[in-house]
Amino acid sequence: MSAPLPDHAGHRARLRQRLIEQGGDGLLDYELIEYLLTLAIPRRDTKPLAKALLAEFGGVGGVFSADAEALMRIPGMGETTAAAIKIVQAAALRLLQVEAKAQPVLASWQALIDYLHADMAHRGTERVRVLHLNTRNMLIRDEVMSDGSIDEAAVYVREVIRRAIDLGSAAIILVHNHPSGDPSPSRADIDITRKVAEAGRRLNIALHDHIIIGANGHSSLRAMGLL
Repeated sequence: MSAPLPDHAGHRARLRQRLIEQGGDGLLDYELIEYLLTLAIPRRDTKPLAKALLAEFGGVGGVFSADAEALMRIPGMGETTAAAIKIVQAAALRLLQVEAKAQPVLASWQALIDYLHADMAHRGTERVRVLHLNTRNMLIRDEVMSDGSIDEAAVYVREVIRRAIDLGSAAIILVHNHPSGDPSPSRADIDITRKVAEAGRRLNIALHDHIIIGANGHSSLRAMGLL
């Protein structure tokens, strides 16, 4: 007599019930990803794949921040499952972005940090972005200026200031991430901050801050007295 098939449907029903009754706190990290993957591949046990993703990318944040190509290199992952993970990340970032834009940046600083951390803290390469603000300190544009390597991304002062002029920005905030996880500013970070601040000052464009995002937190060069 053959052994009974695994009770995938029953297991998923139990996960679903816990999710509905207790919210996300009712599921472990691997169970959150496991249940998401079941929506993309409903006839397969997705627990091993969920655990493999967590092991490869170091946690939930790393899984959802990984690019699609990196996700698809994991055995068992394909376009459909990678897209399922990326749409969750996109929805979460959209929600955080809406909250960050809802009021002046300086009055909703934590919402801004939460958004930037969700988007950049677990990236495997450096990314530089510039936040453009109007005279009321409302966020009018959030732009990626460059993507770089594991320990470097280019910041061109002239391009930053030219774009601020094009958008009519009254102020800007520089942001980049450190893939190492340590958000402490380097000497190069401090130097480029001062160069951008000086160039902007000549054109009445304020540099409010330079924020460095890492998995272990964030640094504000203004708060550190370096701006």
